[in-house]
Amino acid sequence: MEENPNKNVYLLSQMIHNQEVNNDLVSRGIKFIMDTDGTQFIKWNELNSDDIVIIPAFGTTIETENILQDIGIEVQKYNTTCPFVERVWKRSEKLGQNGYTIVIHGKYNHEETRATFSHSNESAPSLIIRDINEAKLLSEIISGEKDSNEFFKIFEGRYSKNFNPKEDLIRLGVVNQTTMLATETQEIADYIKQTIVSTYGEENYKDHFANTRDTLCYATNDNQDATYELLQLEADLAIVVGGYNSSNTSHIVELCERKFPTYFINSETEIKSNSKIHHYNFASKKMAISNNYIPKTSPVKIVLTSGASCPDTLVDRVMLKLLTYFDSTKDLDEVIRSVPS
Repeated sequence: MEENPNKNVYLLSQMIHNQEVNNDLVSRGIKFIMDTDGTQFIKWNELNSDDIVIIPAFGTTIETENILQDIGIEVQKYNTTCPFVERVWKRSEKLGQNGYTIVIHGKYNHEETRATFSHSNESAPSLIIRDINEAKLLSEIISGEKDSNEFFKIFEGRYSKNFNPKEDLIRLGVVNQTTMLATETQEIADYIKQTIVSTYGEENYKDHFANTRDTLCYATNDNQDATYELLQLEADLAIVVGGYNSSNTSHIVELCERKFPTYFINSETEIKSNSKIHHYNFASKKMAISNNYIPKTSPVKIVLTSGASCPDTLVDRVMLKLLTYFDSTKDLDEVIRSVPS
């Protein structure tokens, strides 16, 4: 805003899926053109060539880029698309040039998946699948167990124009929405690979299936790996901090729920007291209130983690608020000084 005091500054959609960060941007005068599902708040004809439009980390579709360019807005100057998202796009393009169909593991309505589909569709037939169950259905079509015409019913609205399952499921490469669980993407890729091996033979599978493991985002993957390590610990509860519409944070919540009572919050303000917490129930998509969430034991062991898009300062604020509910805690500076350098 300081660099362009006399211009309208817009974000195409949320910079990252974190409510605190986006609220801060709005307070600084930045306007959002659309929601994460593509619902527009500001019409294209309300923009002009002097406006600044920031493309978020998730990227955007080629169609949207073309609209902005037609208006006369400089697209690349304020393009903050994550390099890992762009790497998926580049690998998809290369796979398409080599005759592969792109299978995208993602949520169809997620803006990153829509962007990836738009880019991959430029060079290759493309298909979006949600989970391992859909991978199994796809595999039944690949192997011939299901009639190829069933493809159009199962994956309606999620395949590229003129998709031909008889021809376009012979050579495949799997990429993902980078905020999905990497382990799930790998499970899907492994399952499809095994179907390819069974269908075409071990000696021929490399002609039909591309290794795309290196497209997985290490930032999201590292966060998920760290959560798996946390699951090895014994704890009384887990608190996960992040945006309620953050895909990668929701996966962290799902992992923690496997072992601990888990509370998904977007900031320290959701912690009302040592006996009451407001939190988001990801399964029902509704806010919930829990009482007596901190057990009457000593010591209390709390797992505190966050999504990849959550600022460290937000996690720090949650930690410091939790510490105020315990009399025997040490001063933070004292603890830091005691840690070996």
